Parts: sequence; C-alpha cells; structure tokens
Amino acid sequence: MKRLLAIGEALIDFIPNTTDSKLKDVEKFSRQVGGAPCNVACTATKLGGNAEMITQLGQDAFGDLIVETLANIGVGTQYVSLTDEANTALAFVSLNKEGERDFSFYRKPSADMLYNTDAVSNIDVTENDMLHFCSVDLVESPMKYAHQELIEKVTNAGGTIVFDPNVRLPLWKNETDCKSAIHEFIPLAHIVKISDEELEFVTGITDEKQAIEWLFQGNVNAVIYTKGADGAVIYFKDGTEISQQGFKVKAIDTTGAGDAFIGALISRLLISDSVDVLTVLKSEGERILEFSNYVAAMVTTKYGAISSIPTLAEVNKAIKS
Repeated sequence: MKRLLAIGEALIDFIPNTTDSKLKDVEKFSRQVGGAPCNVACTATKLGGNAEMITQLGQDAFGDLIVETLANIGVGTQYVSLTDEANTALAFVSLNKEGERDFSFYRKPSADMLYNTDAVSNIDVTENDMLHFCSVDLVESPMKYAHQELIEKVTNAGGTIVFDPNVRLPLWKNETDCKSAIHEFIPLAHIVKISDEELEFVTGITDEKQAIEWLFQGNVNAVIYTKGADGAVIYFKDGTEISQQGFKVKAIDTTGAGDAFIGALISRLLISDSVDVLTVLKSEGERILEFSNYVAAMVTTKYGAISSIPTLAEVNKAIKS
C-alpha cells in the first residue's frame, strides 16, 4: 500500500477571534493543531490516503493534543518522538480582511528542531512511499540533517520526494539563509510545489516562465504552481503543461490552504493503482487539480487548517454536481 511520510513541524496555531487587527491588538485566540507537514498528512489521510507524521513534540499538553488529533484523523504516529528538552512549537496568527496571515512563532528551539538522524534510522521505506517536506524545519538544527537522511533513504528506495518551500521568513535569521536552504533542497525533490507569492523570492527571477524553468534542477520532474483563486498549473520537465481554474469563495482564513491543496493532490496519487507518480499526474492532472483546488478553497472558508478540511464525500459531491 502506498504511503505518505510527512516530516517536519507539528505545532499549535493560535487563531485570532477577529480579522483586520495587528497581532499585538488581538485579545482572544482559539487553538488549532497545525504546521504545514502535519496539515498535509491530515488532509491526505482524511481524503482517503495513508500517511505517517514524522516529527518530535514536547512532553506537554500541546504535544498531547497534537498526537490525539493525528490519531483521531487516522494519521500514523509511530514516528512521532517526545522530548523534555524543548516545548512543542507555537504560532500566533493575525488575519487581515481577506484572511491573509501574519505569524509570530515560539520555537527557540522547539521540540521538532531537535529531532535527529538517529530517529530516522528506524524508518523503513519502499518505492511505494512518498515523502513530503517544507522549508520551516530546514533551519540549522538536527532536524535539517534528519531531512537529508530520510530524503536519501526514500530516493534510494525508489520513492517520490515532494518539496513545498512554504516560505516563512520570520523563522530565519535573514532572507539569504532561507533562500540558501531552499536552493539546497530543490534538486533533491521529484516534485516541487510553489505558490505565486513565493516564485520570485525563491528563484530571484521576475519572469514567470523563466522562474518555473529555473526550478527544474537535479531530480525535479514536475513543478506544481498554485495561484490561489486563479487555480493551478502542473509543469513537466518535457514541456507538458496541465492547468485548472480555481474556485471563487469568501475567504476568512487562508491558514493551511496551500497545505490542503498539496495534501489533496497527494491523496489522489496515493489511491492510484500506478506506482509511477508522473504518469498519474499527466493522465489525470486536470481532475486532480480540480479536486485539489476545491479542497484548498473550502479550507479558506473556515477558521483553522485541519478542522476545515472537507470530507471526501463532500468534495466528490461538489465536483460531480
């Protein structure tokens, strides 16, 4: 059975009870389990896939909540470690009128950053595995090297690597370090997912087509370019392109929308009979993009990331109608 391995941060998002307020002015928050890899694993699982979360949490109440949430959704937690050396990461969020976010992170360091290569040695992988990761946990820490170790294992086994830079500059000392880490890991991925808000920053190129072409480095065979309500495009190394329009909705919280998109897309690859991911993307790309665009749009209509993920039945009903 095909499986998603999602490595990186699992944290608690504190979502404000109001929009169009600066973070310093927000008085009340609701707590939501989050972290991009965690969101992706939950989305893929809720939509019919099989996923494992690979991270480390603090031995605290927030860590307990994350494990409980993952287990309730059906995400595997056998590779979730616990430590008393650091706390579970927290992120406080403020929202503008369109639901766009501003973050303040509490992780200096957080438990996930202390996850190391020794833990990765216990993970057995096969060609049926897909590995998803982002850039947040590529800061200089033991977790960065755990990523490298697991990427190498999955690559050697013939599995598929999916990288979503998911740029969060407040977590980096400077923009240069963030770009450097992203550039280091792009060639290791088979699929790169990137948003229109990140493309120029990551590539340093203003022309959209040239920037997309720049991403085809090393092992990269497909680039998934998301444009919010304007939809998404899959670019393949051979020049093939597949595009699909997005869904127009009233967004109140965009937290986790990109994660929901790639989690939904991965779920379609996981349930496919074919082991060849690129073949599935090419043959079923339009349908997969429509499915993923809808899931991402629906997530923005509610507060929180994981709690906003629609069910498979809801998605299928909406797309078929």
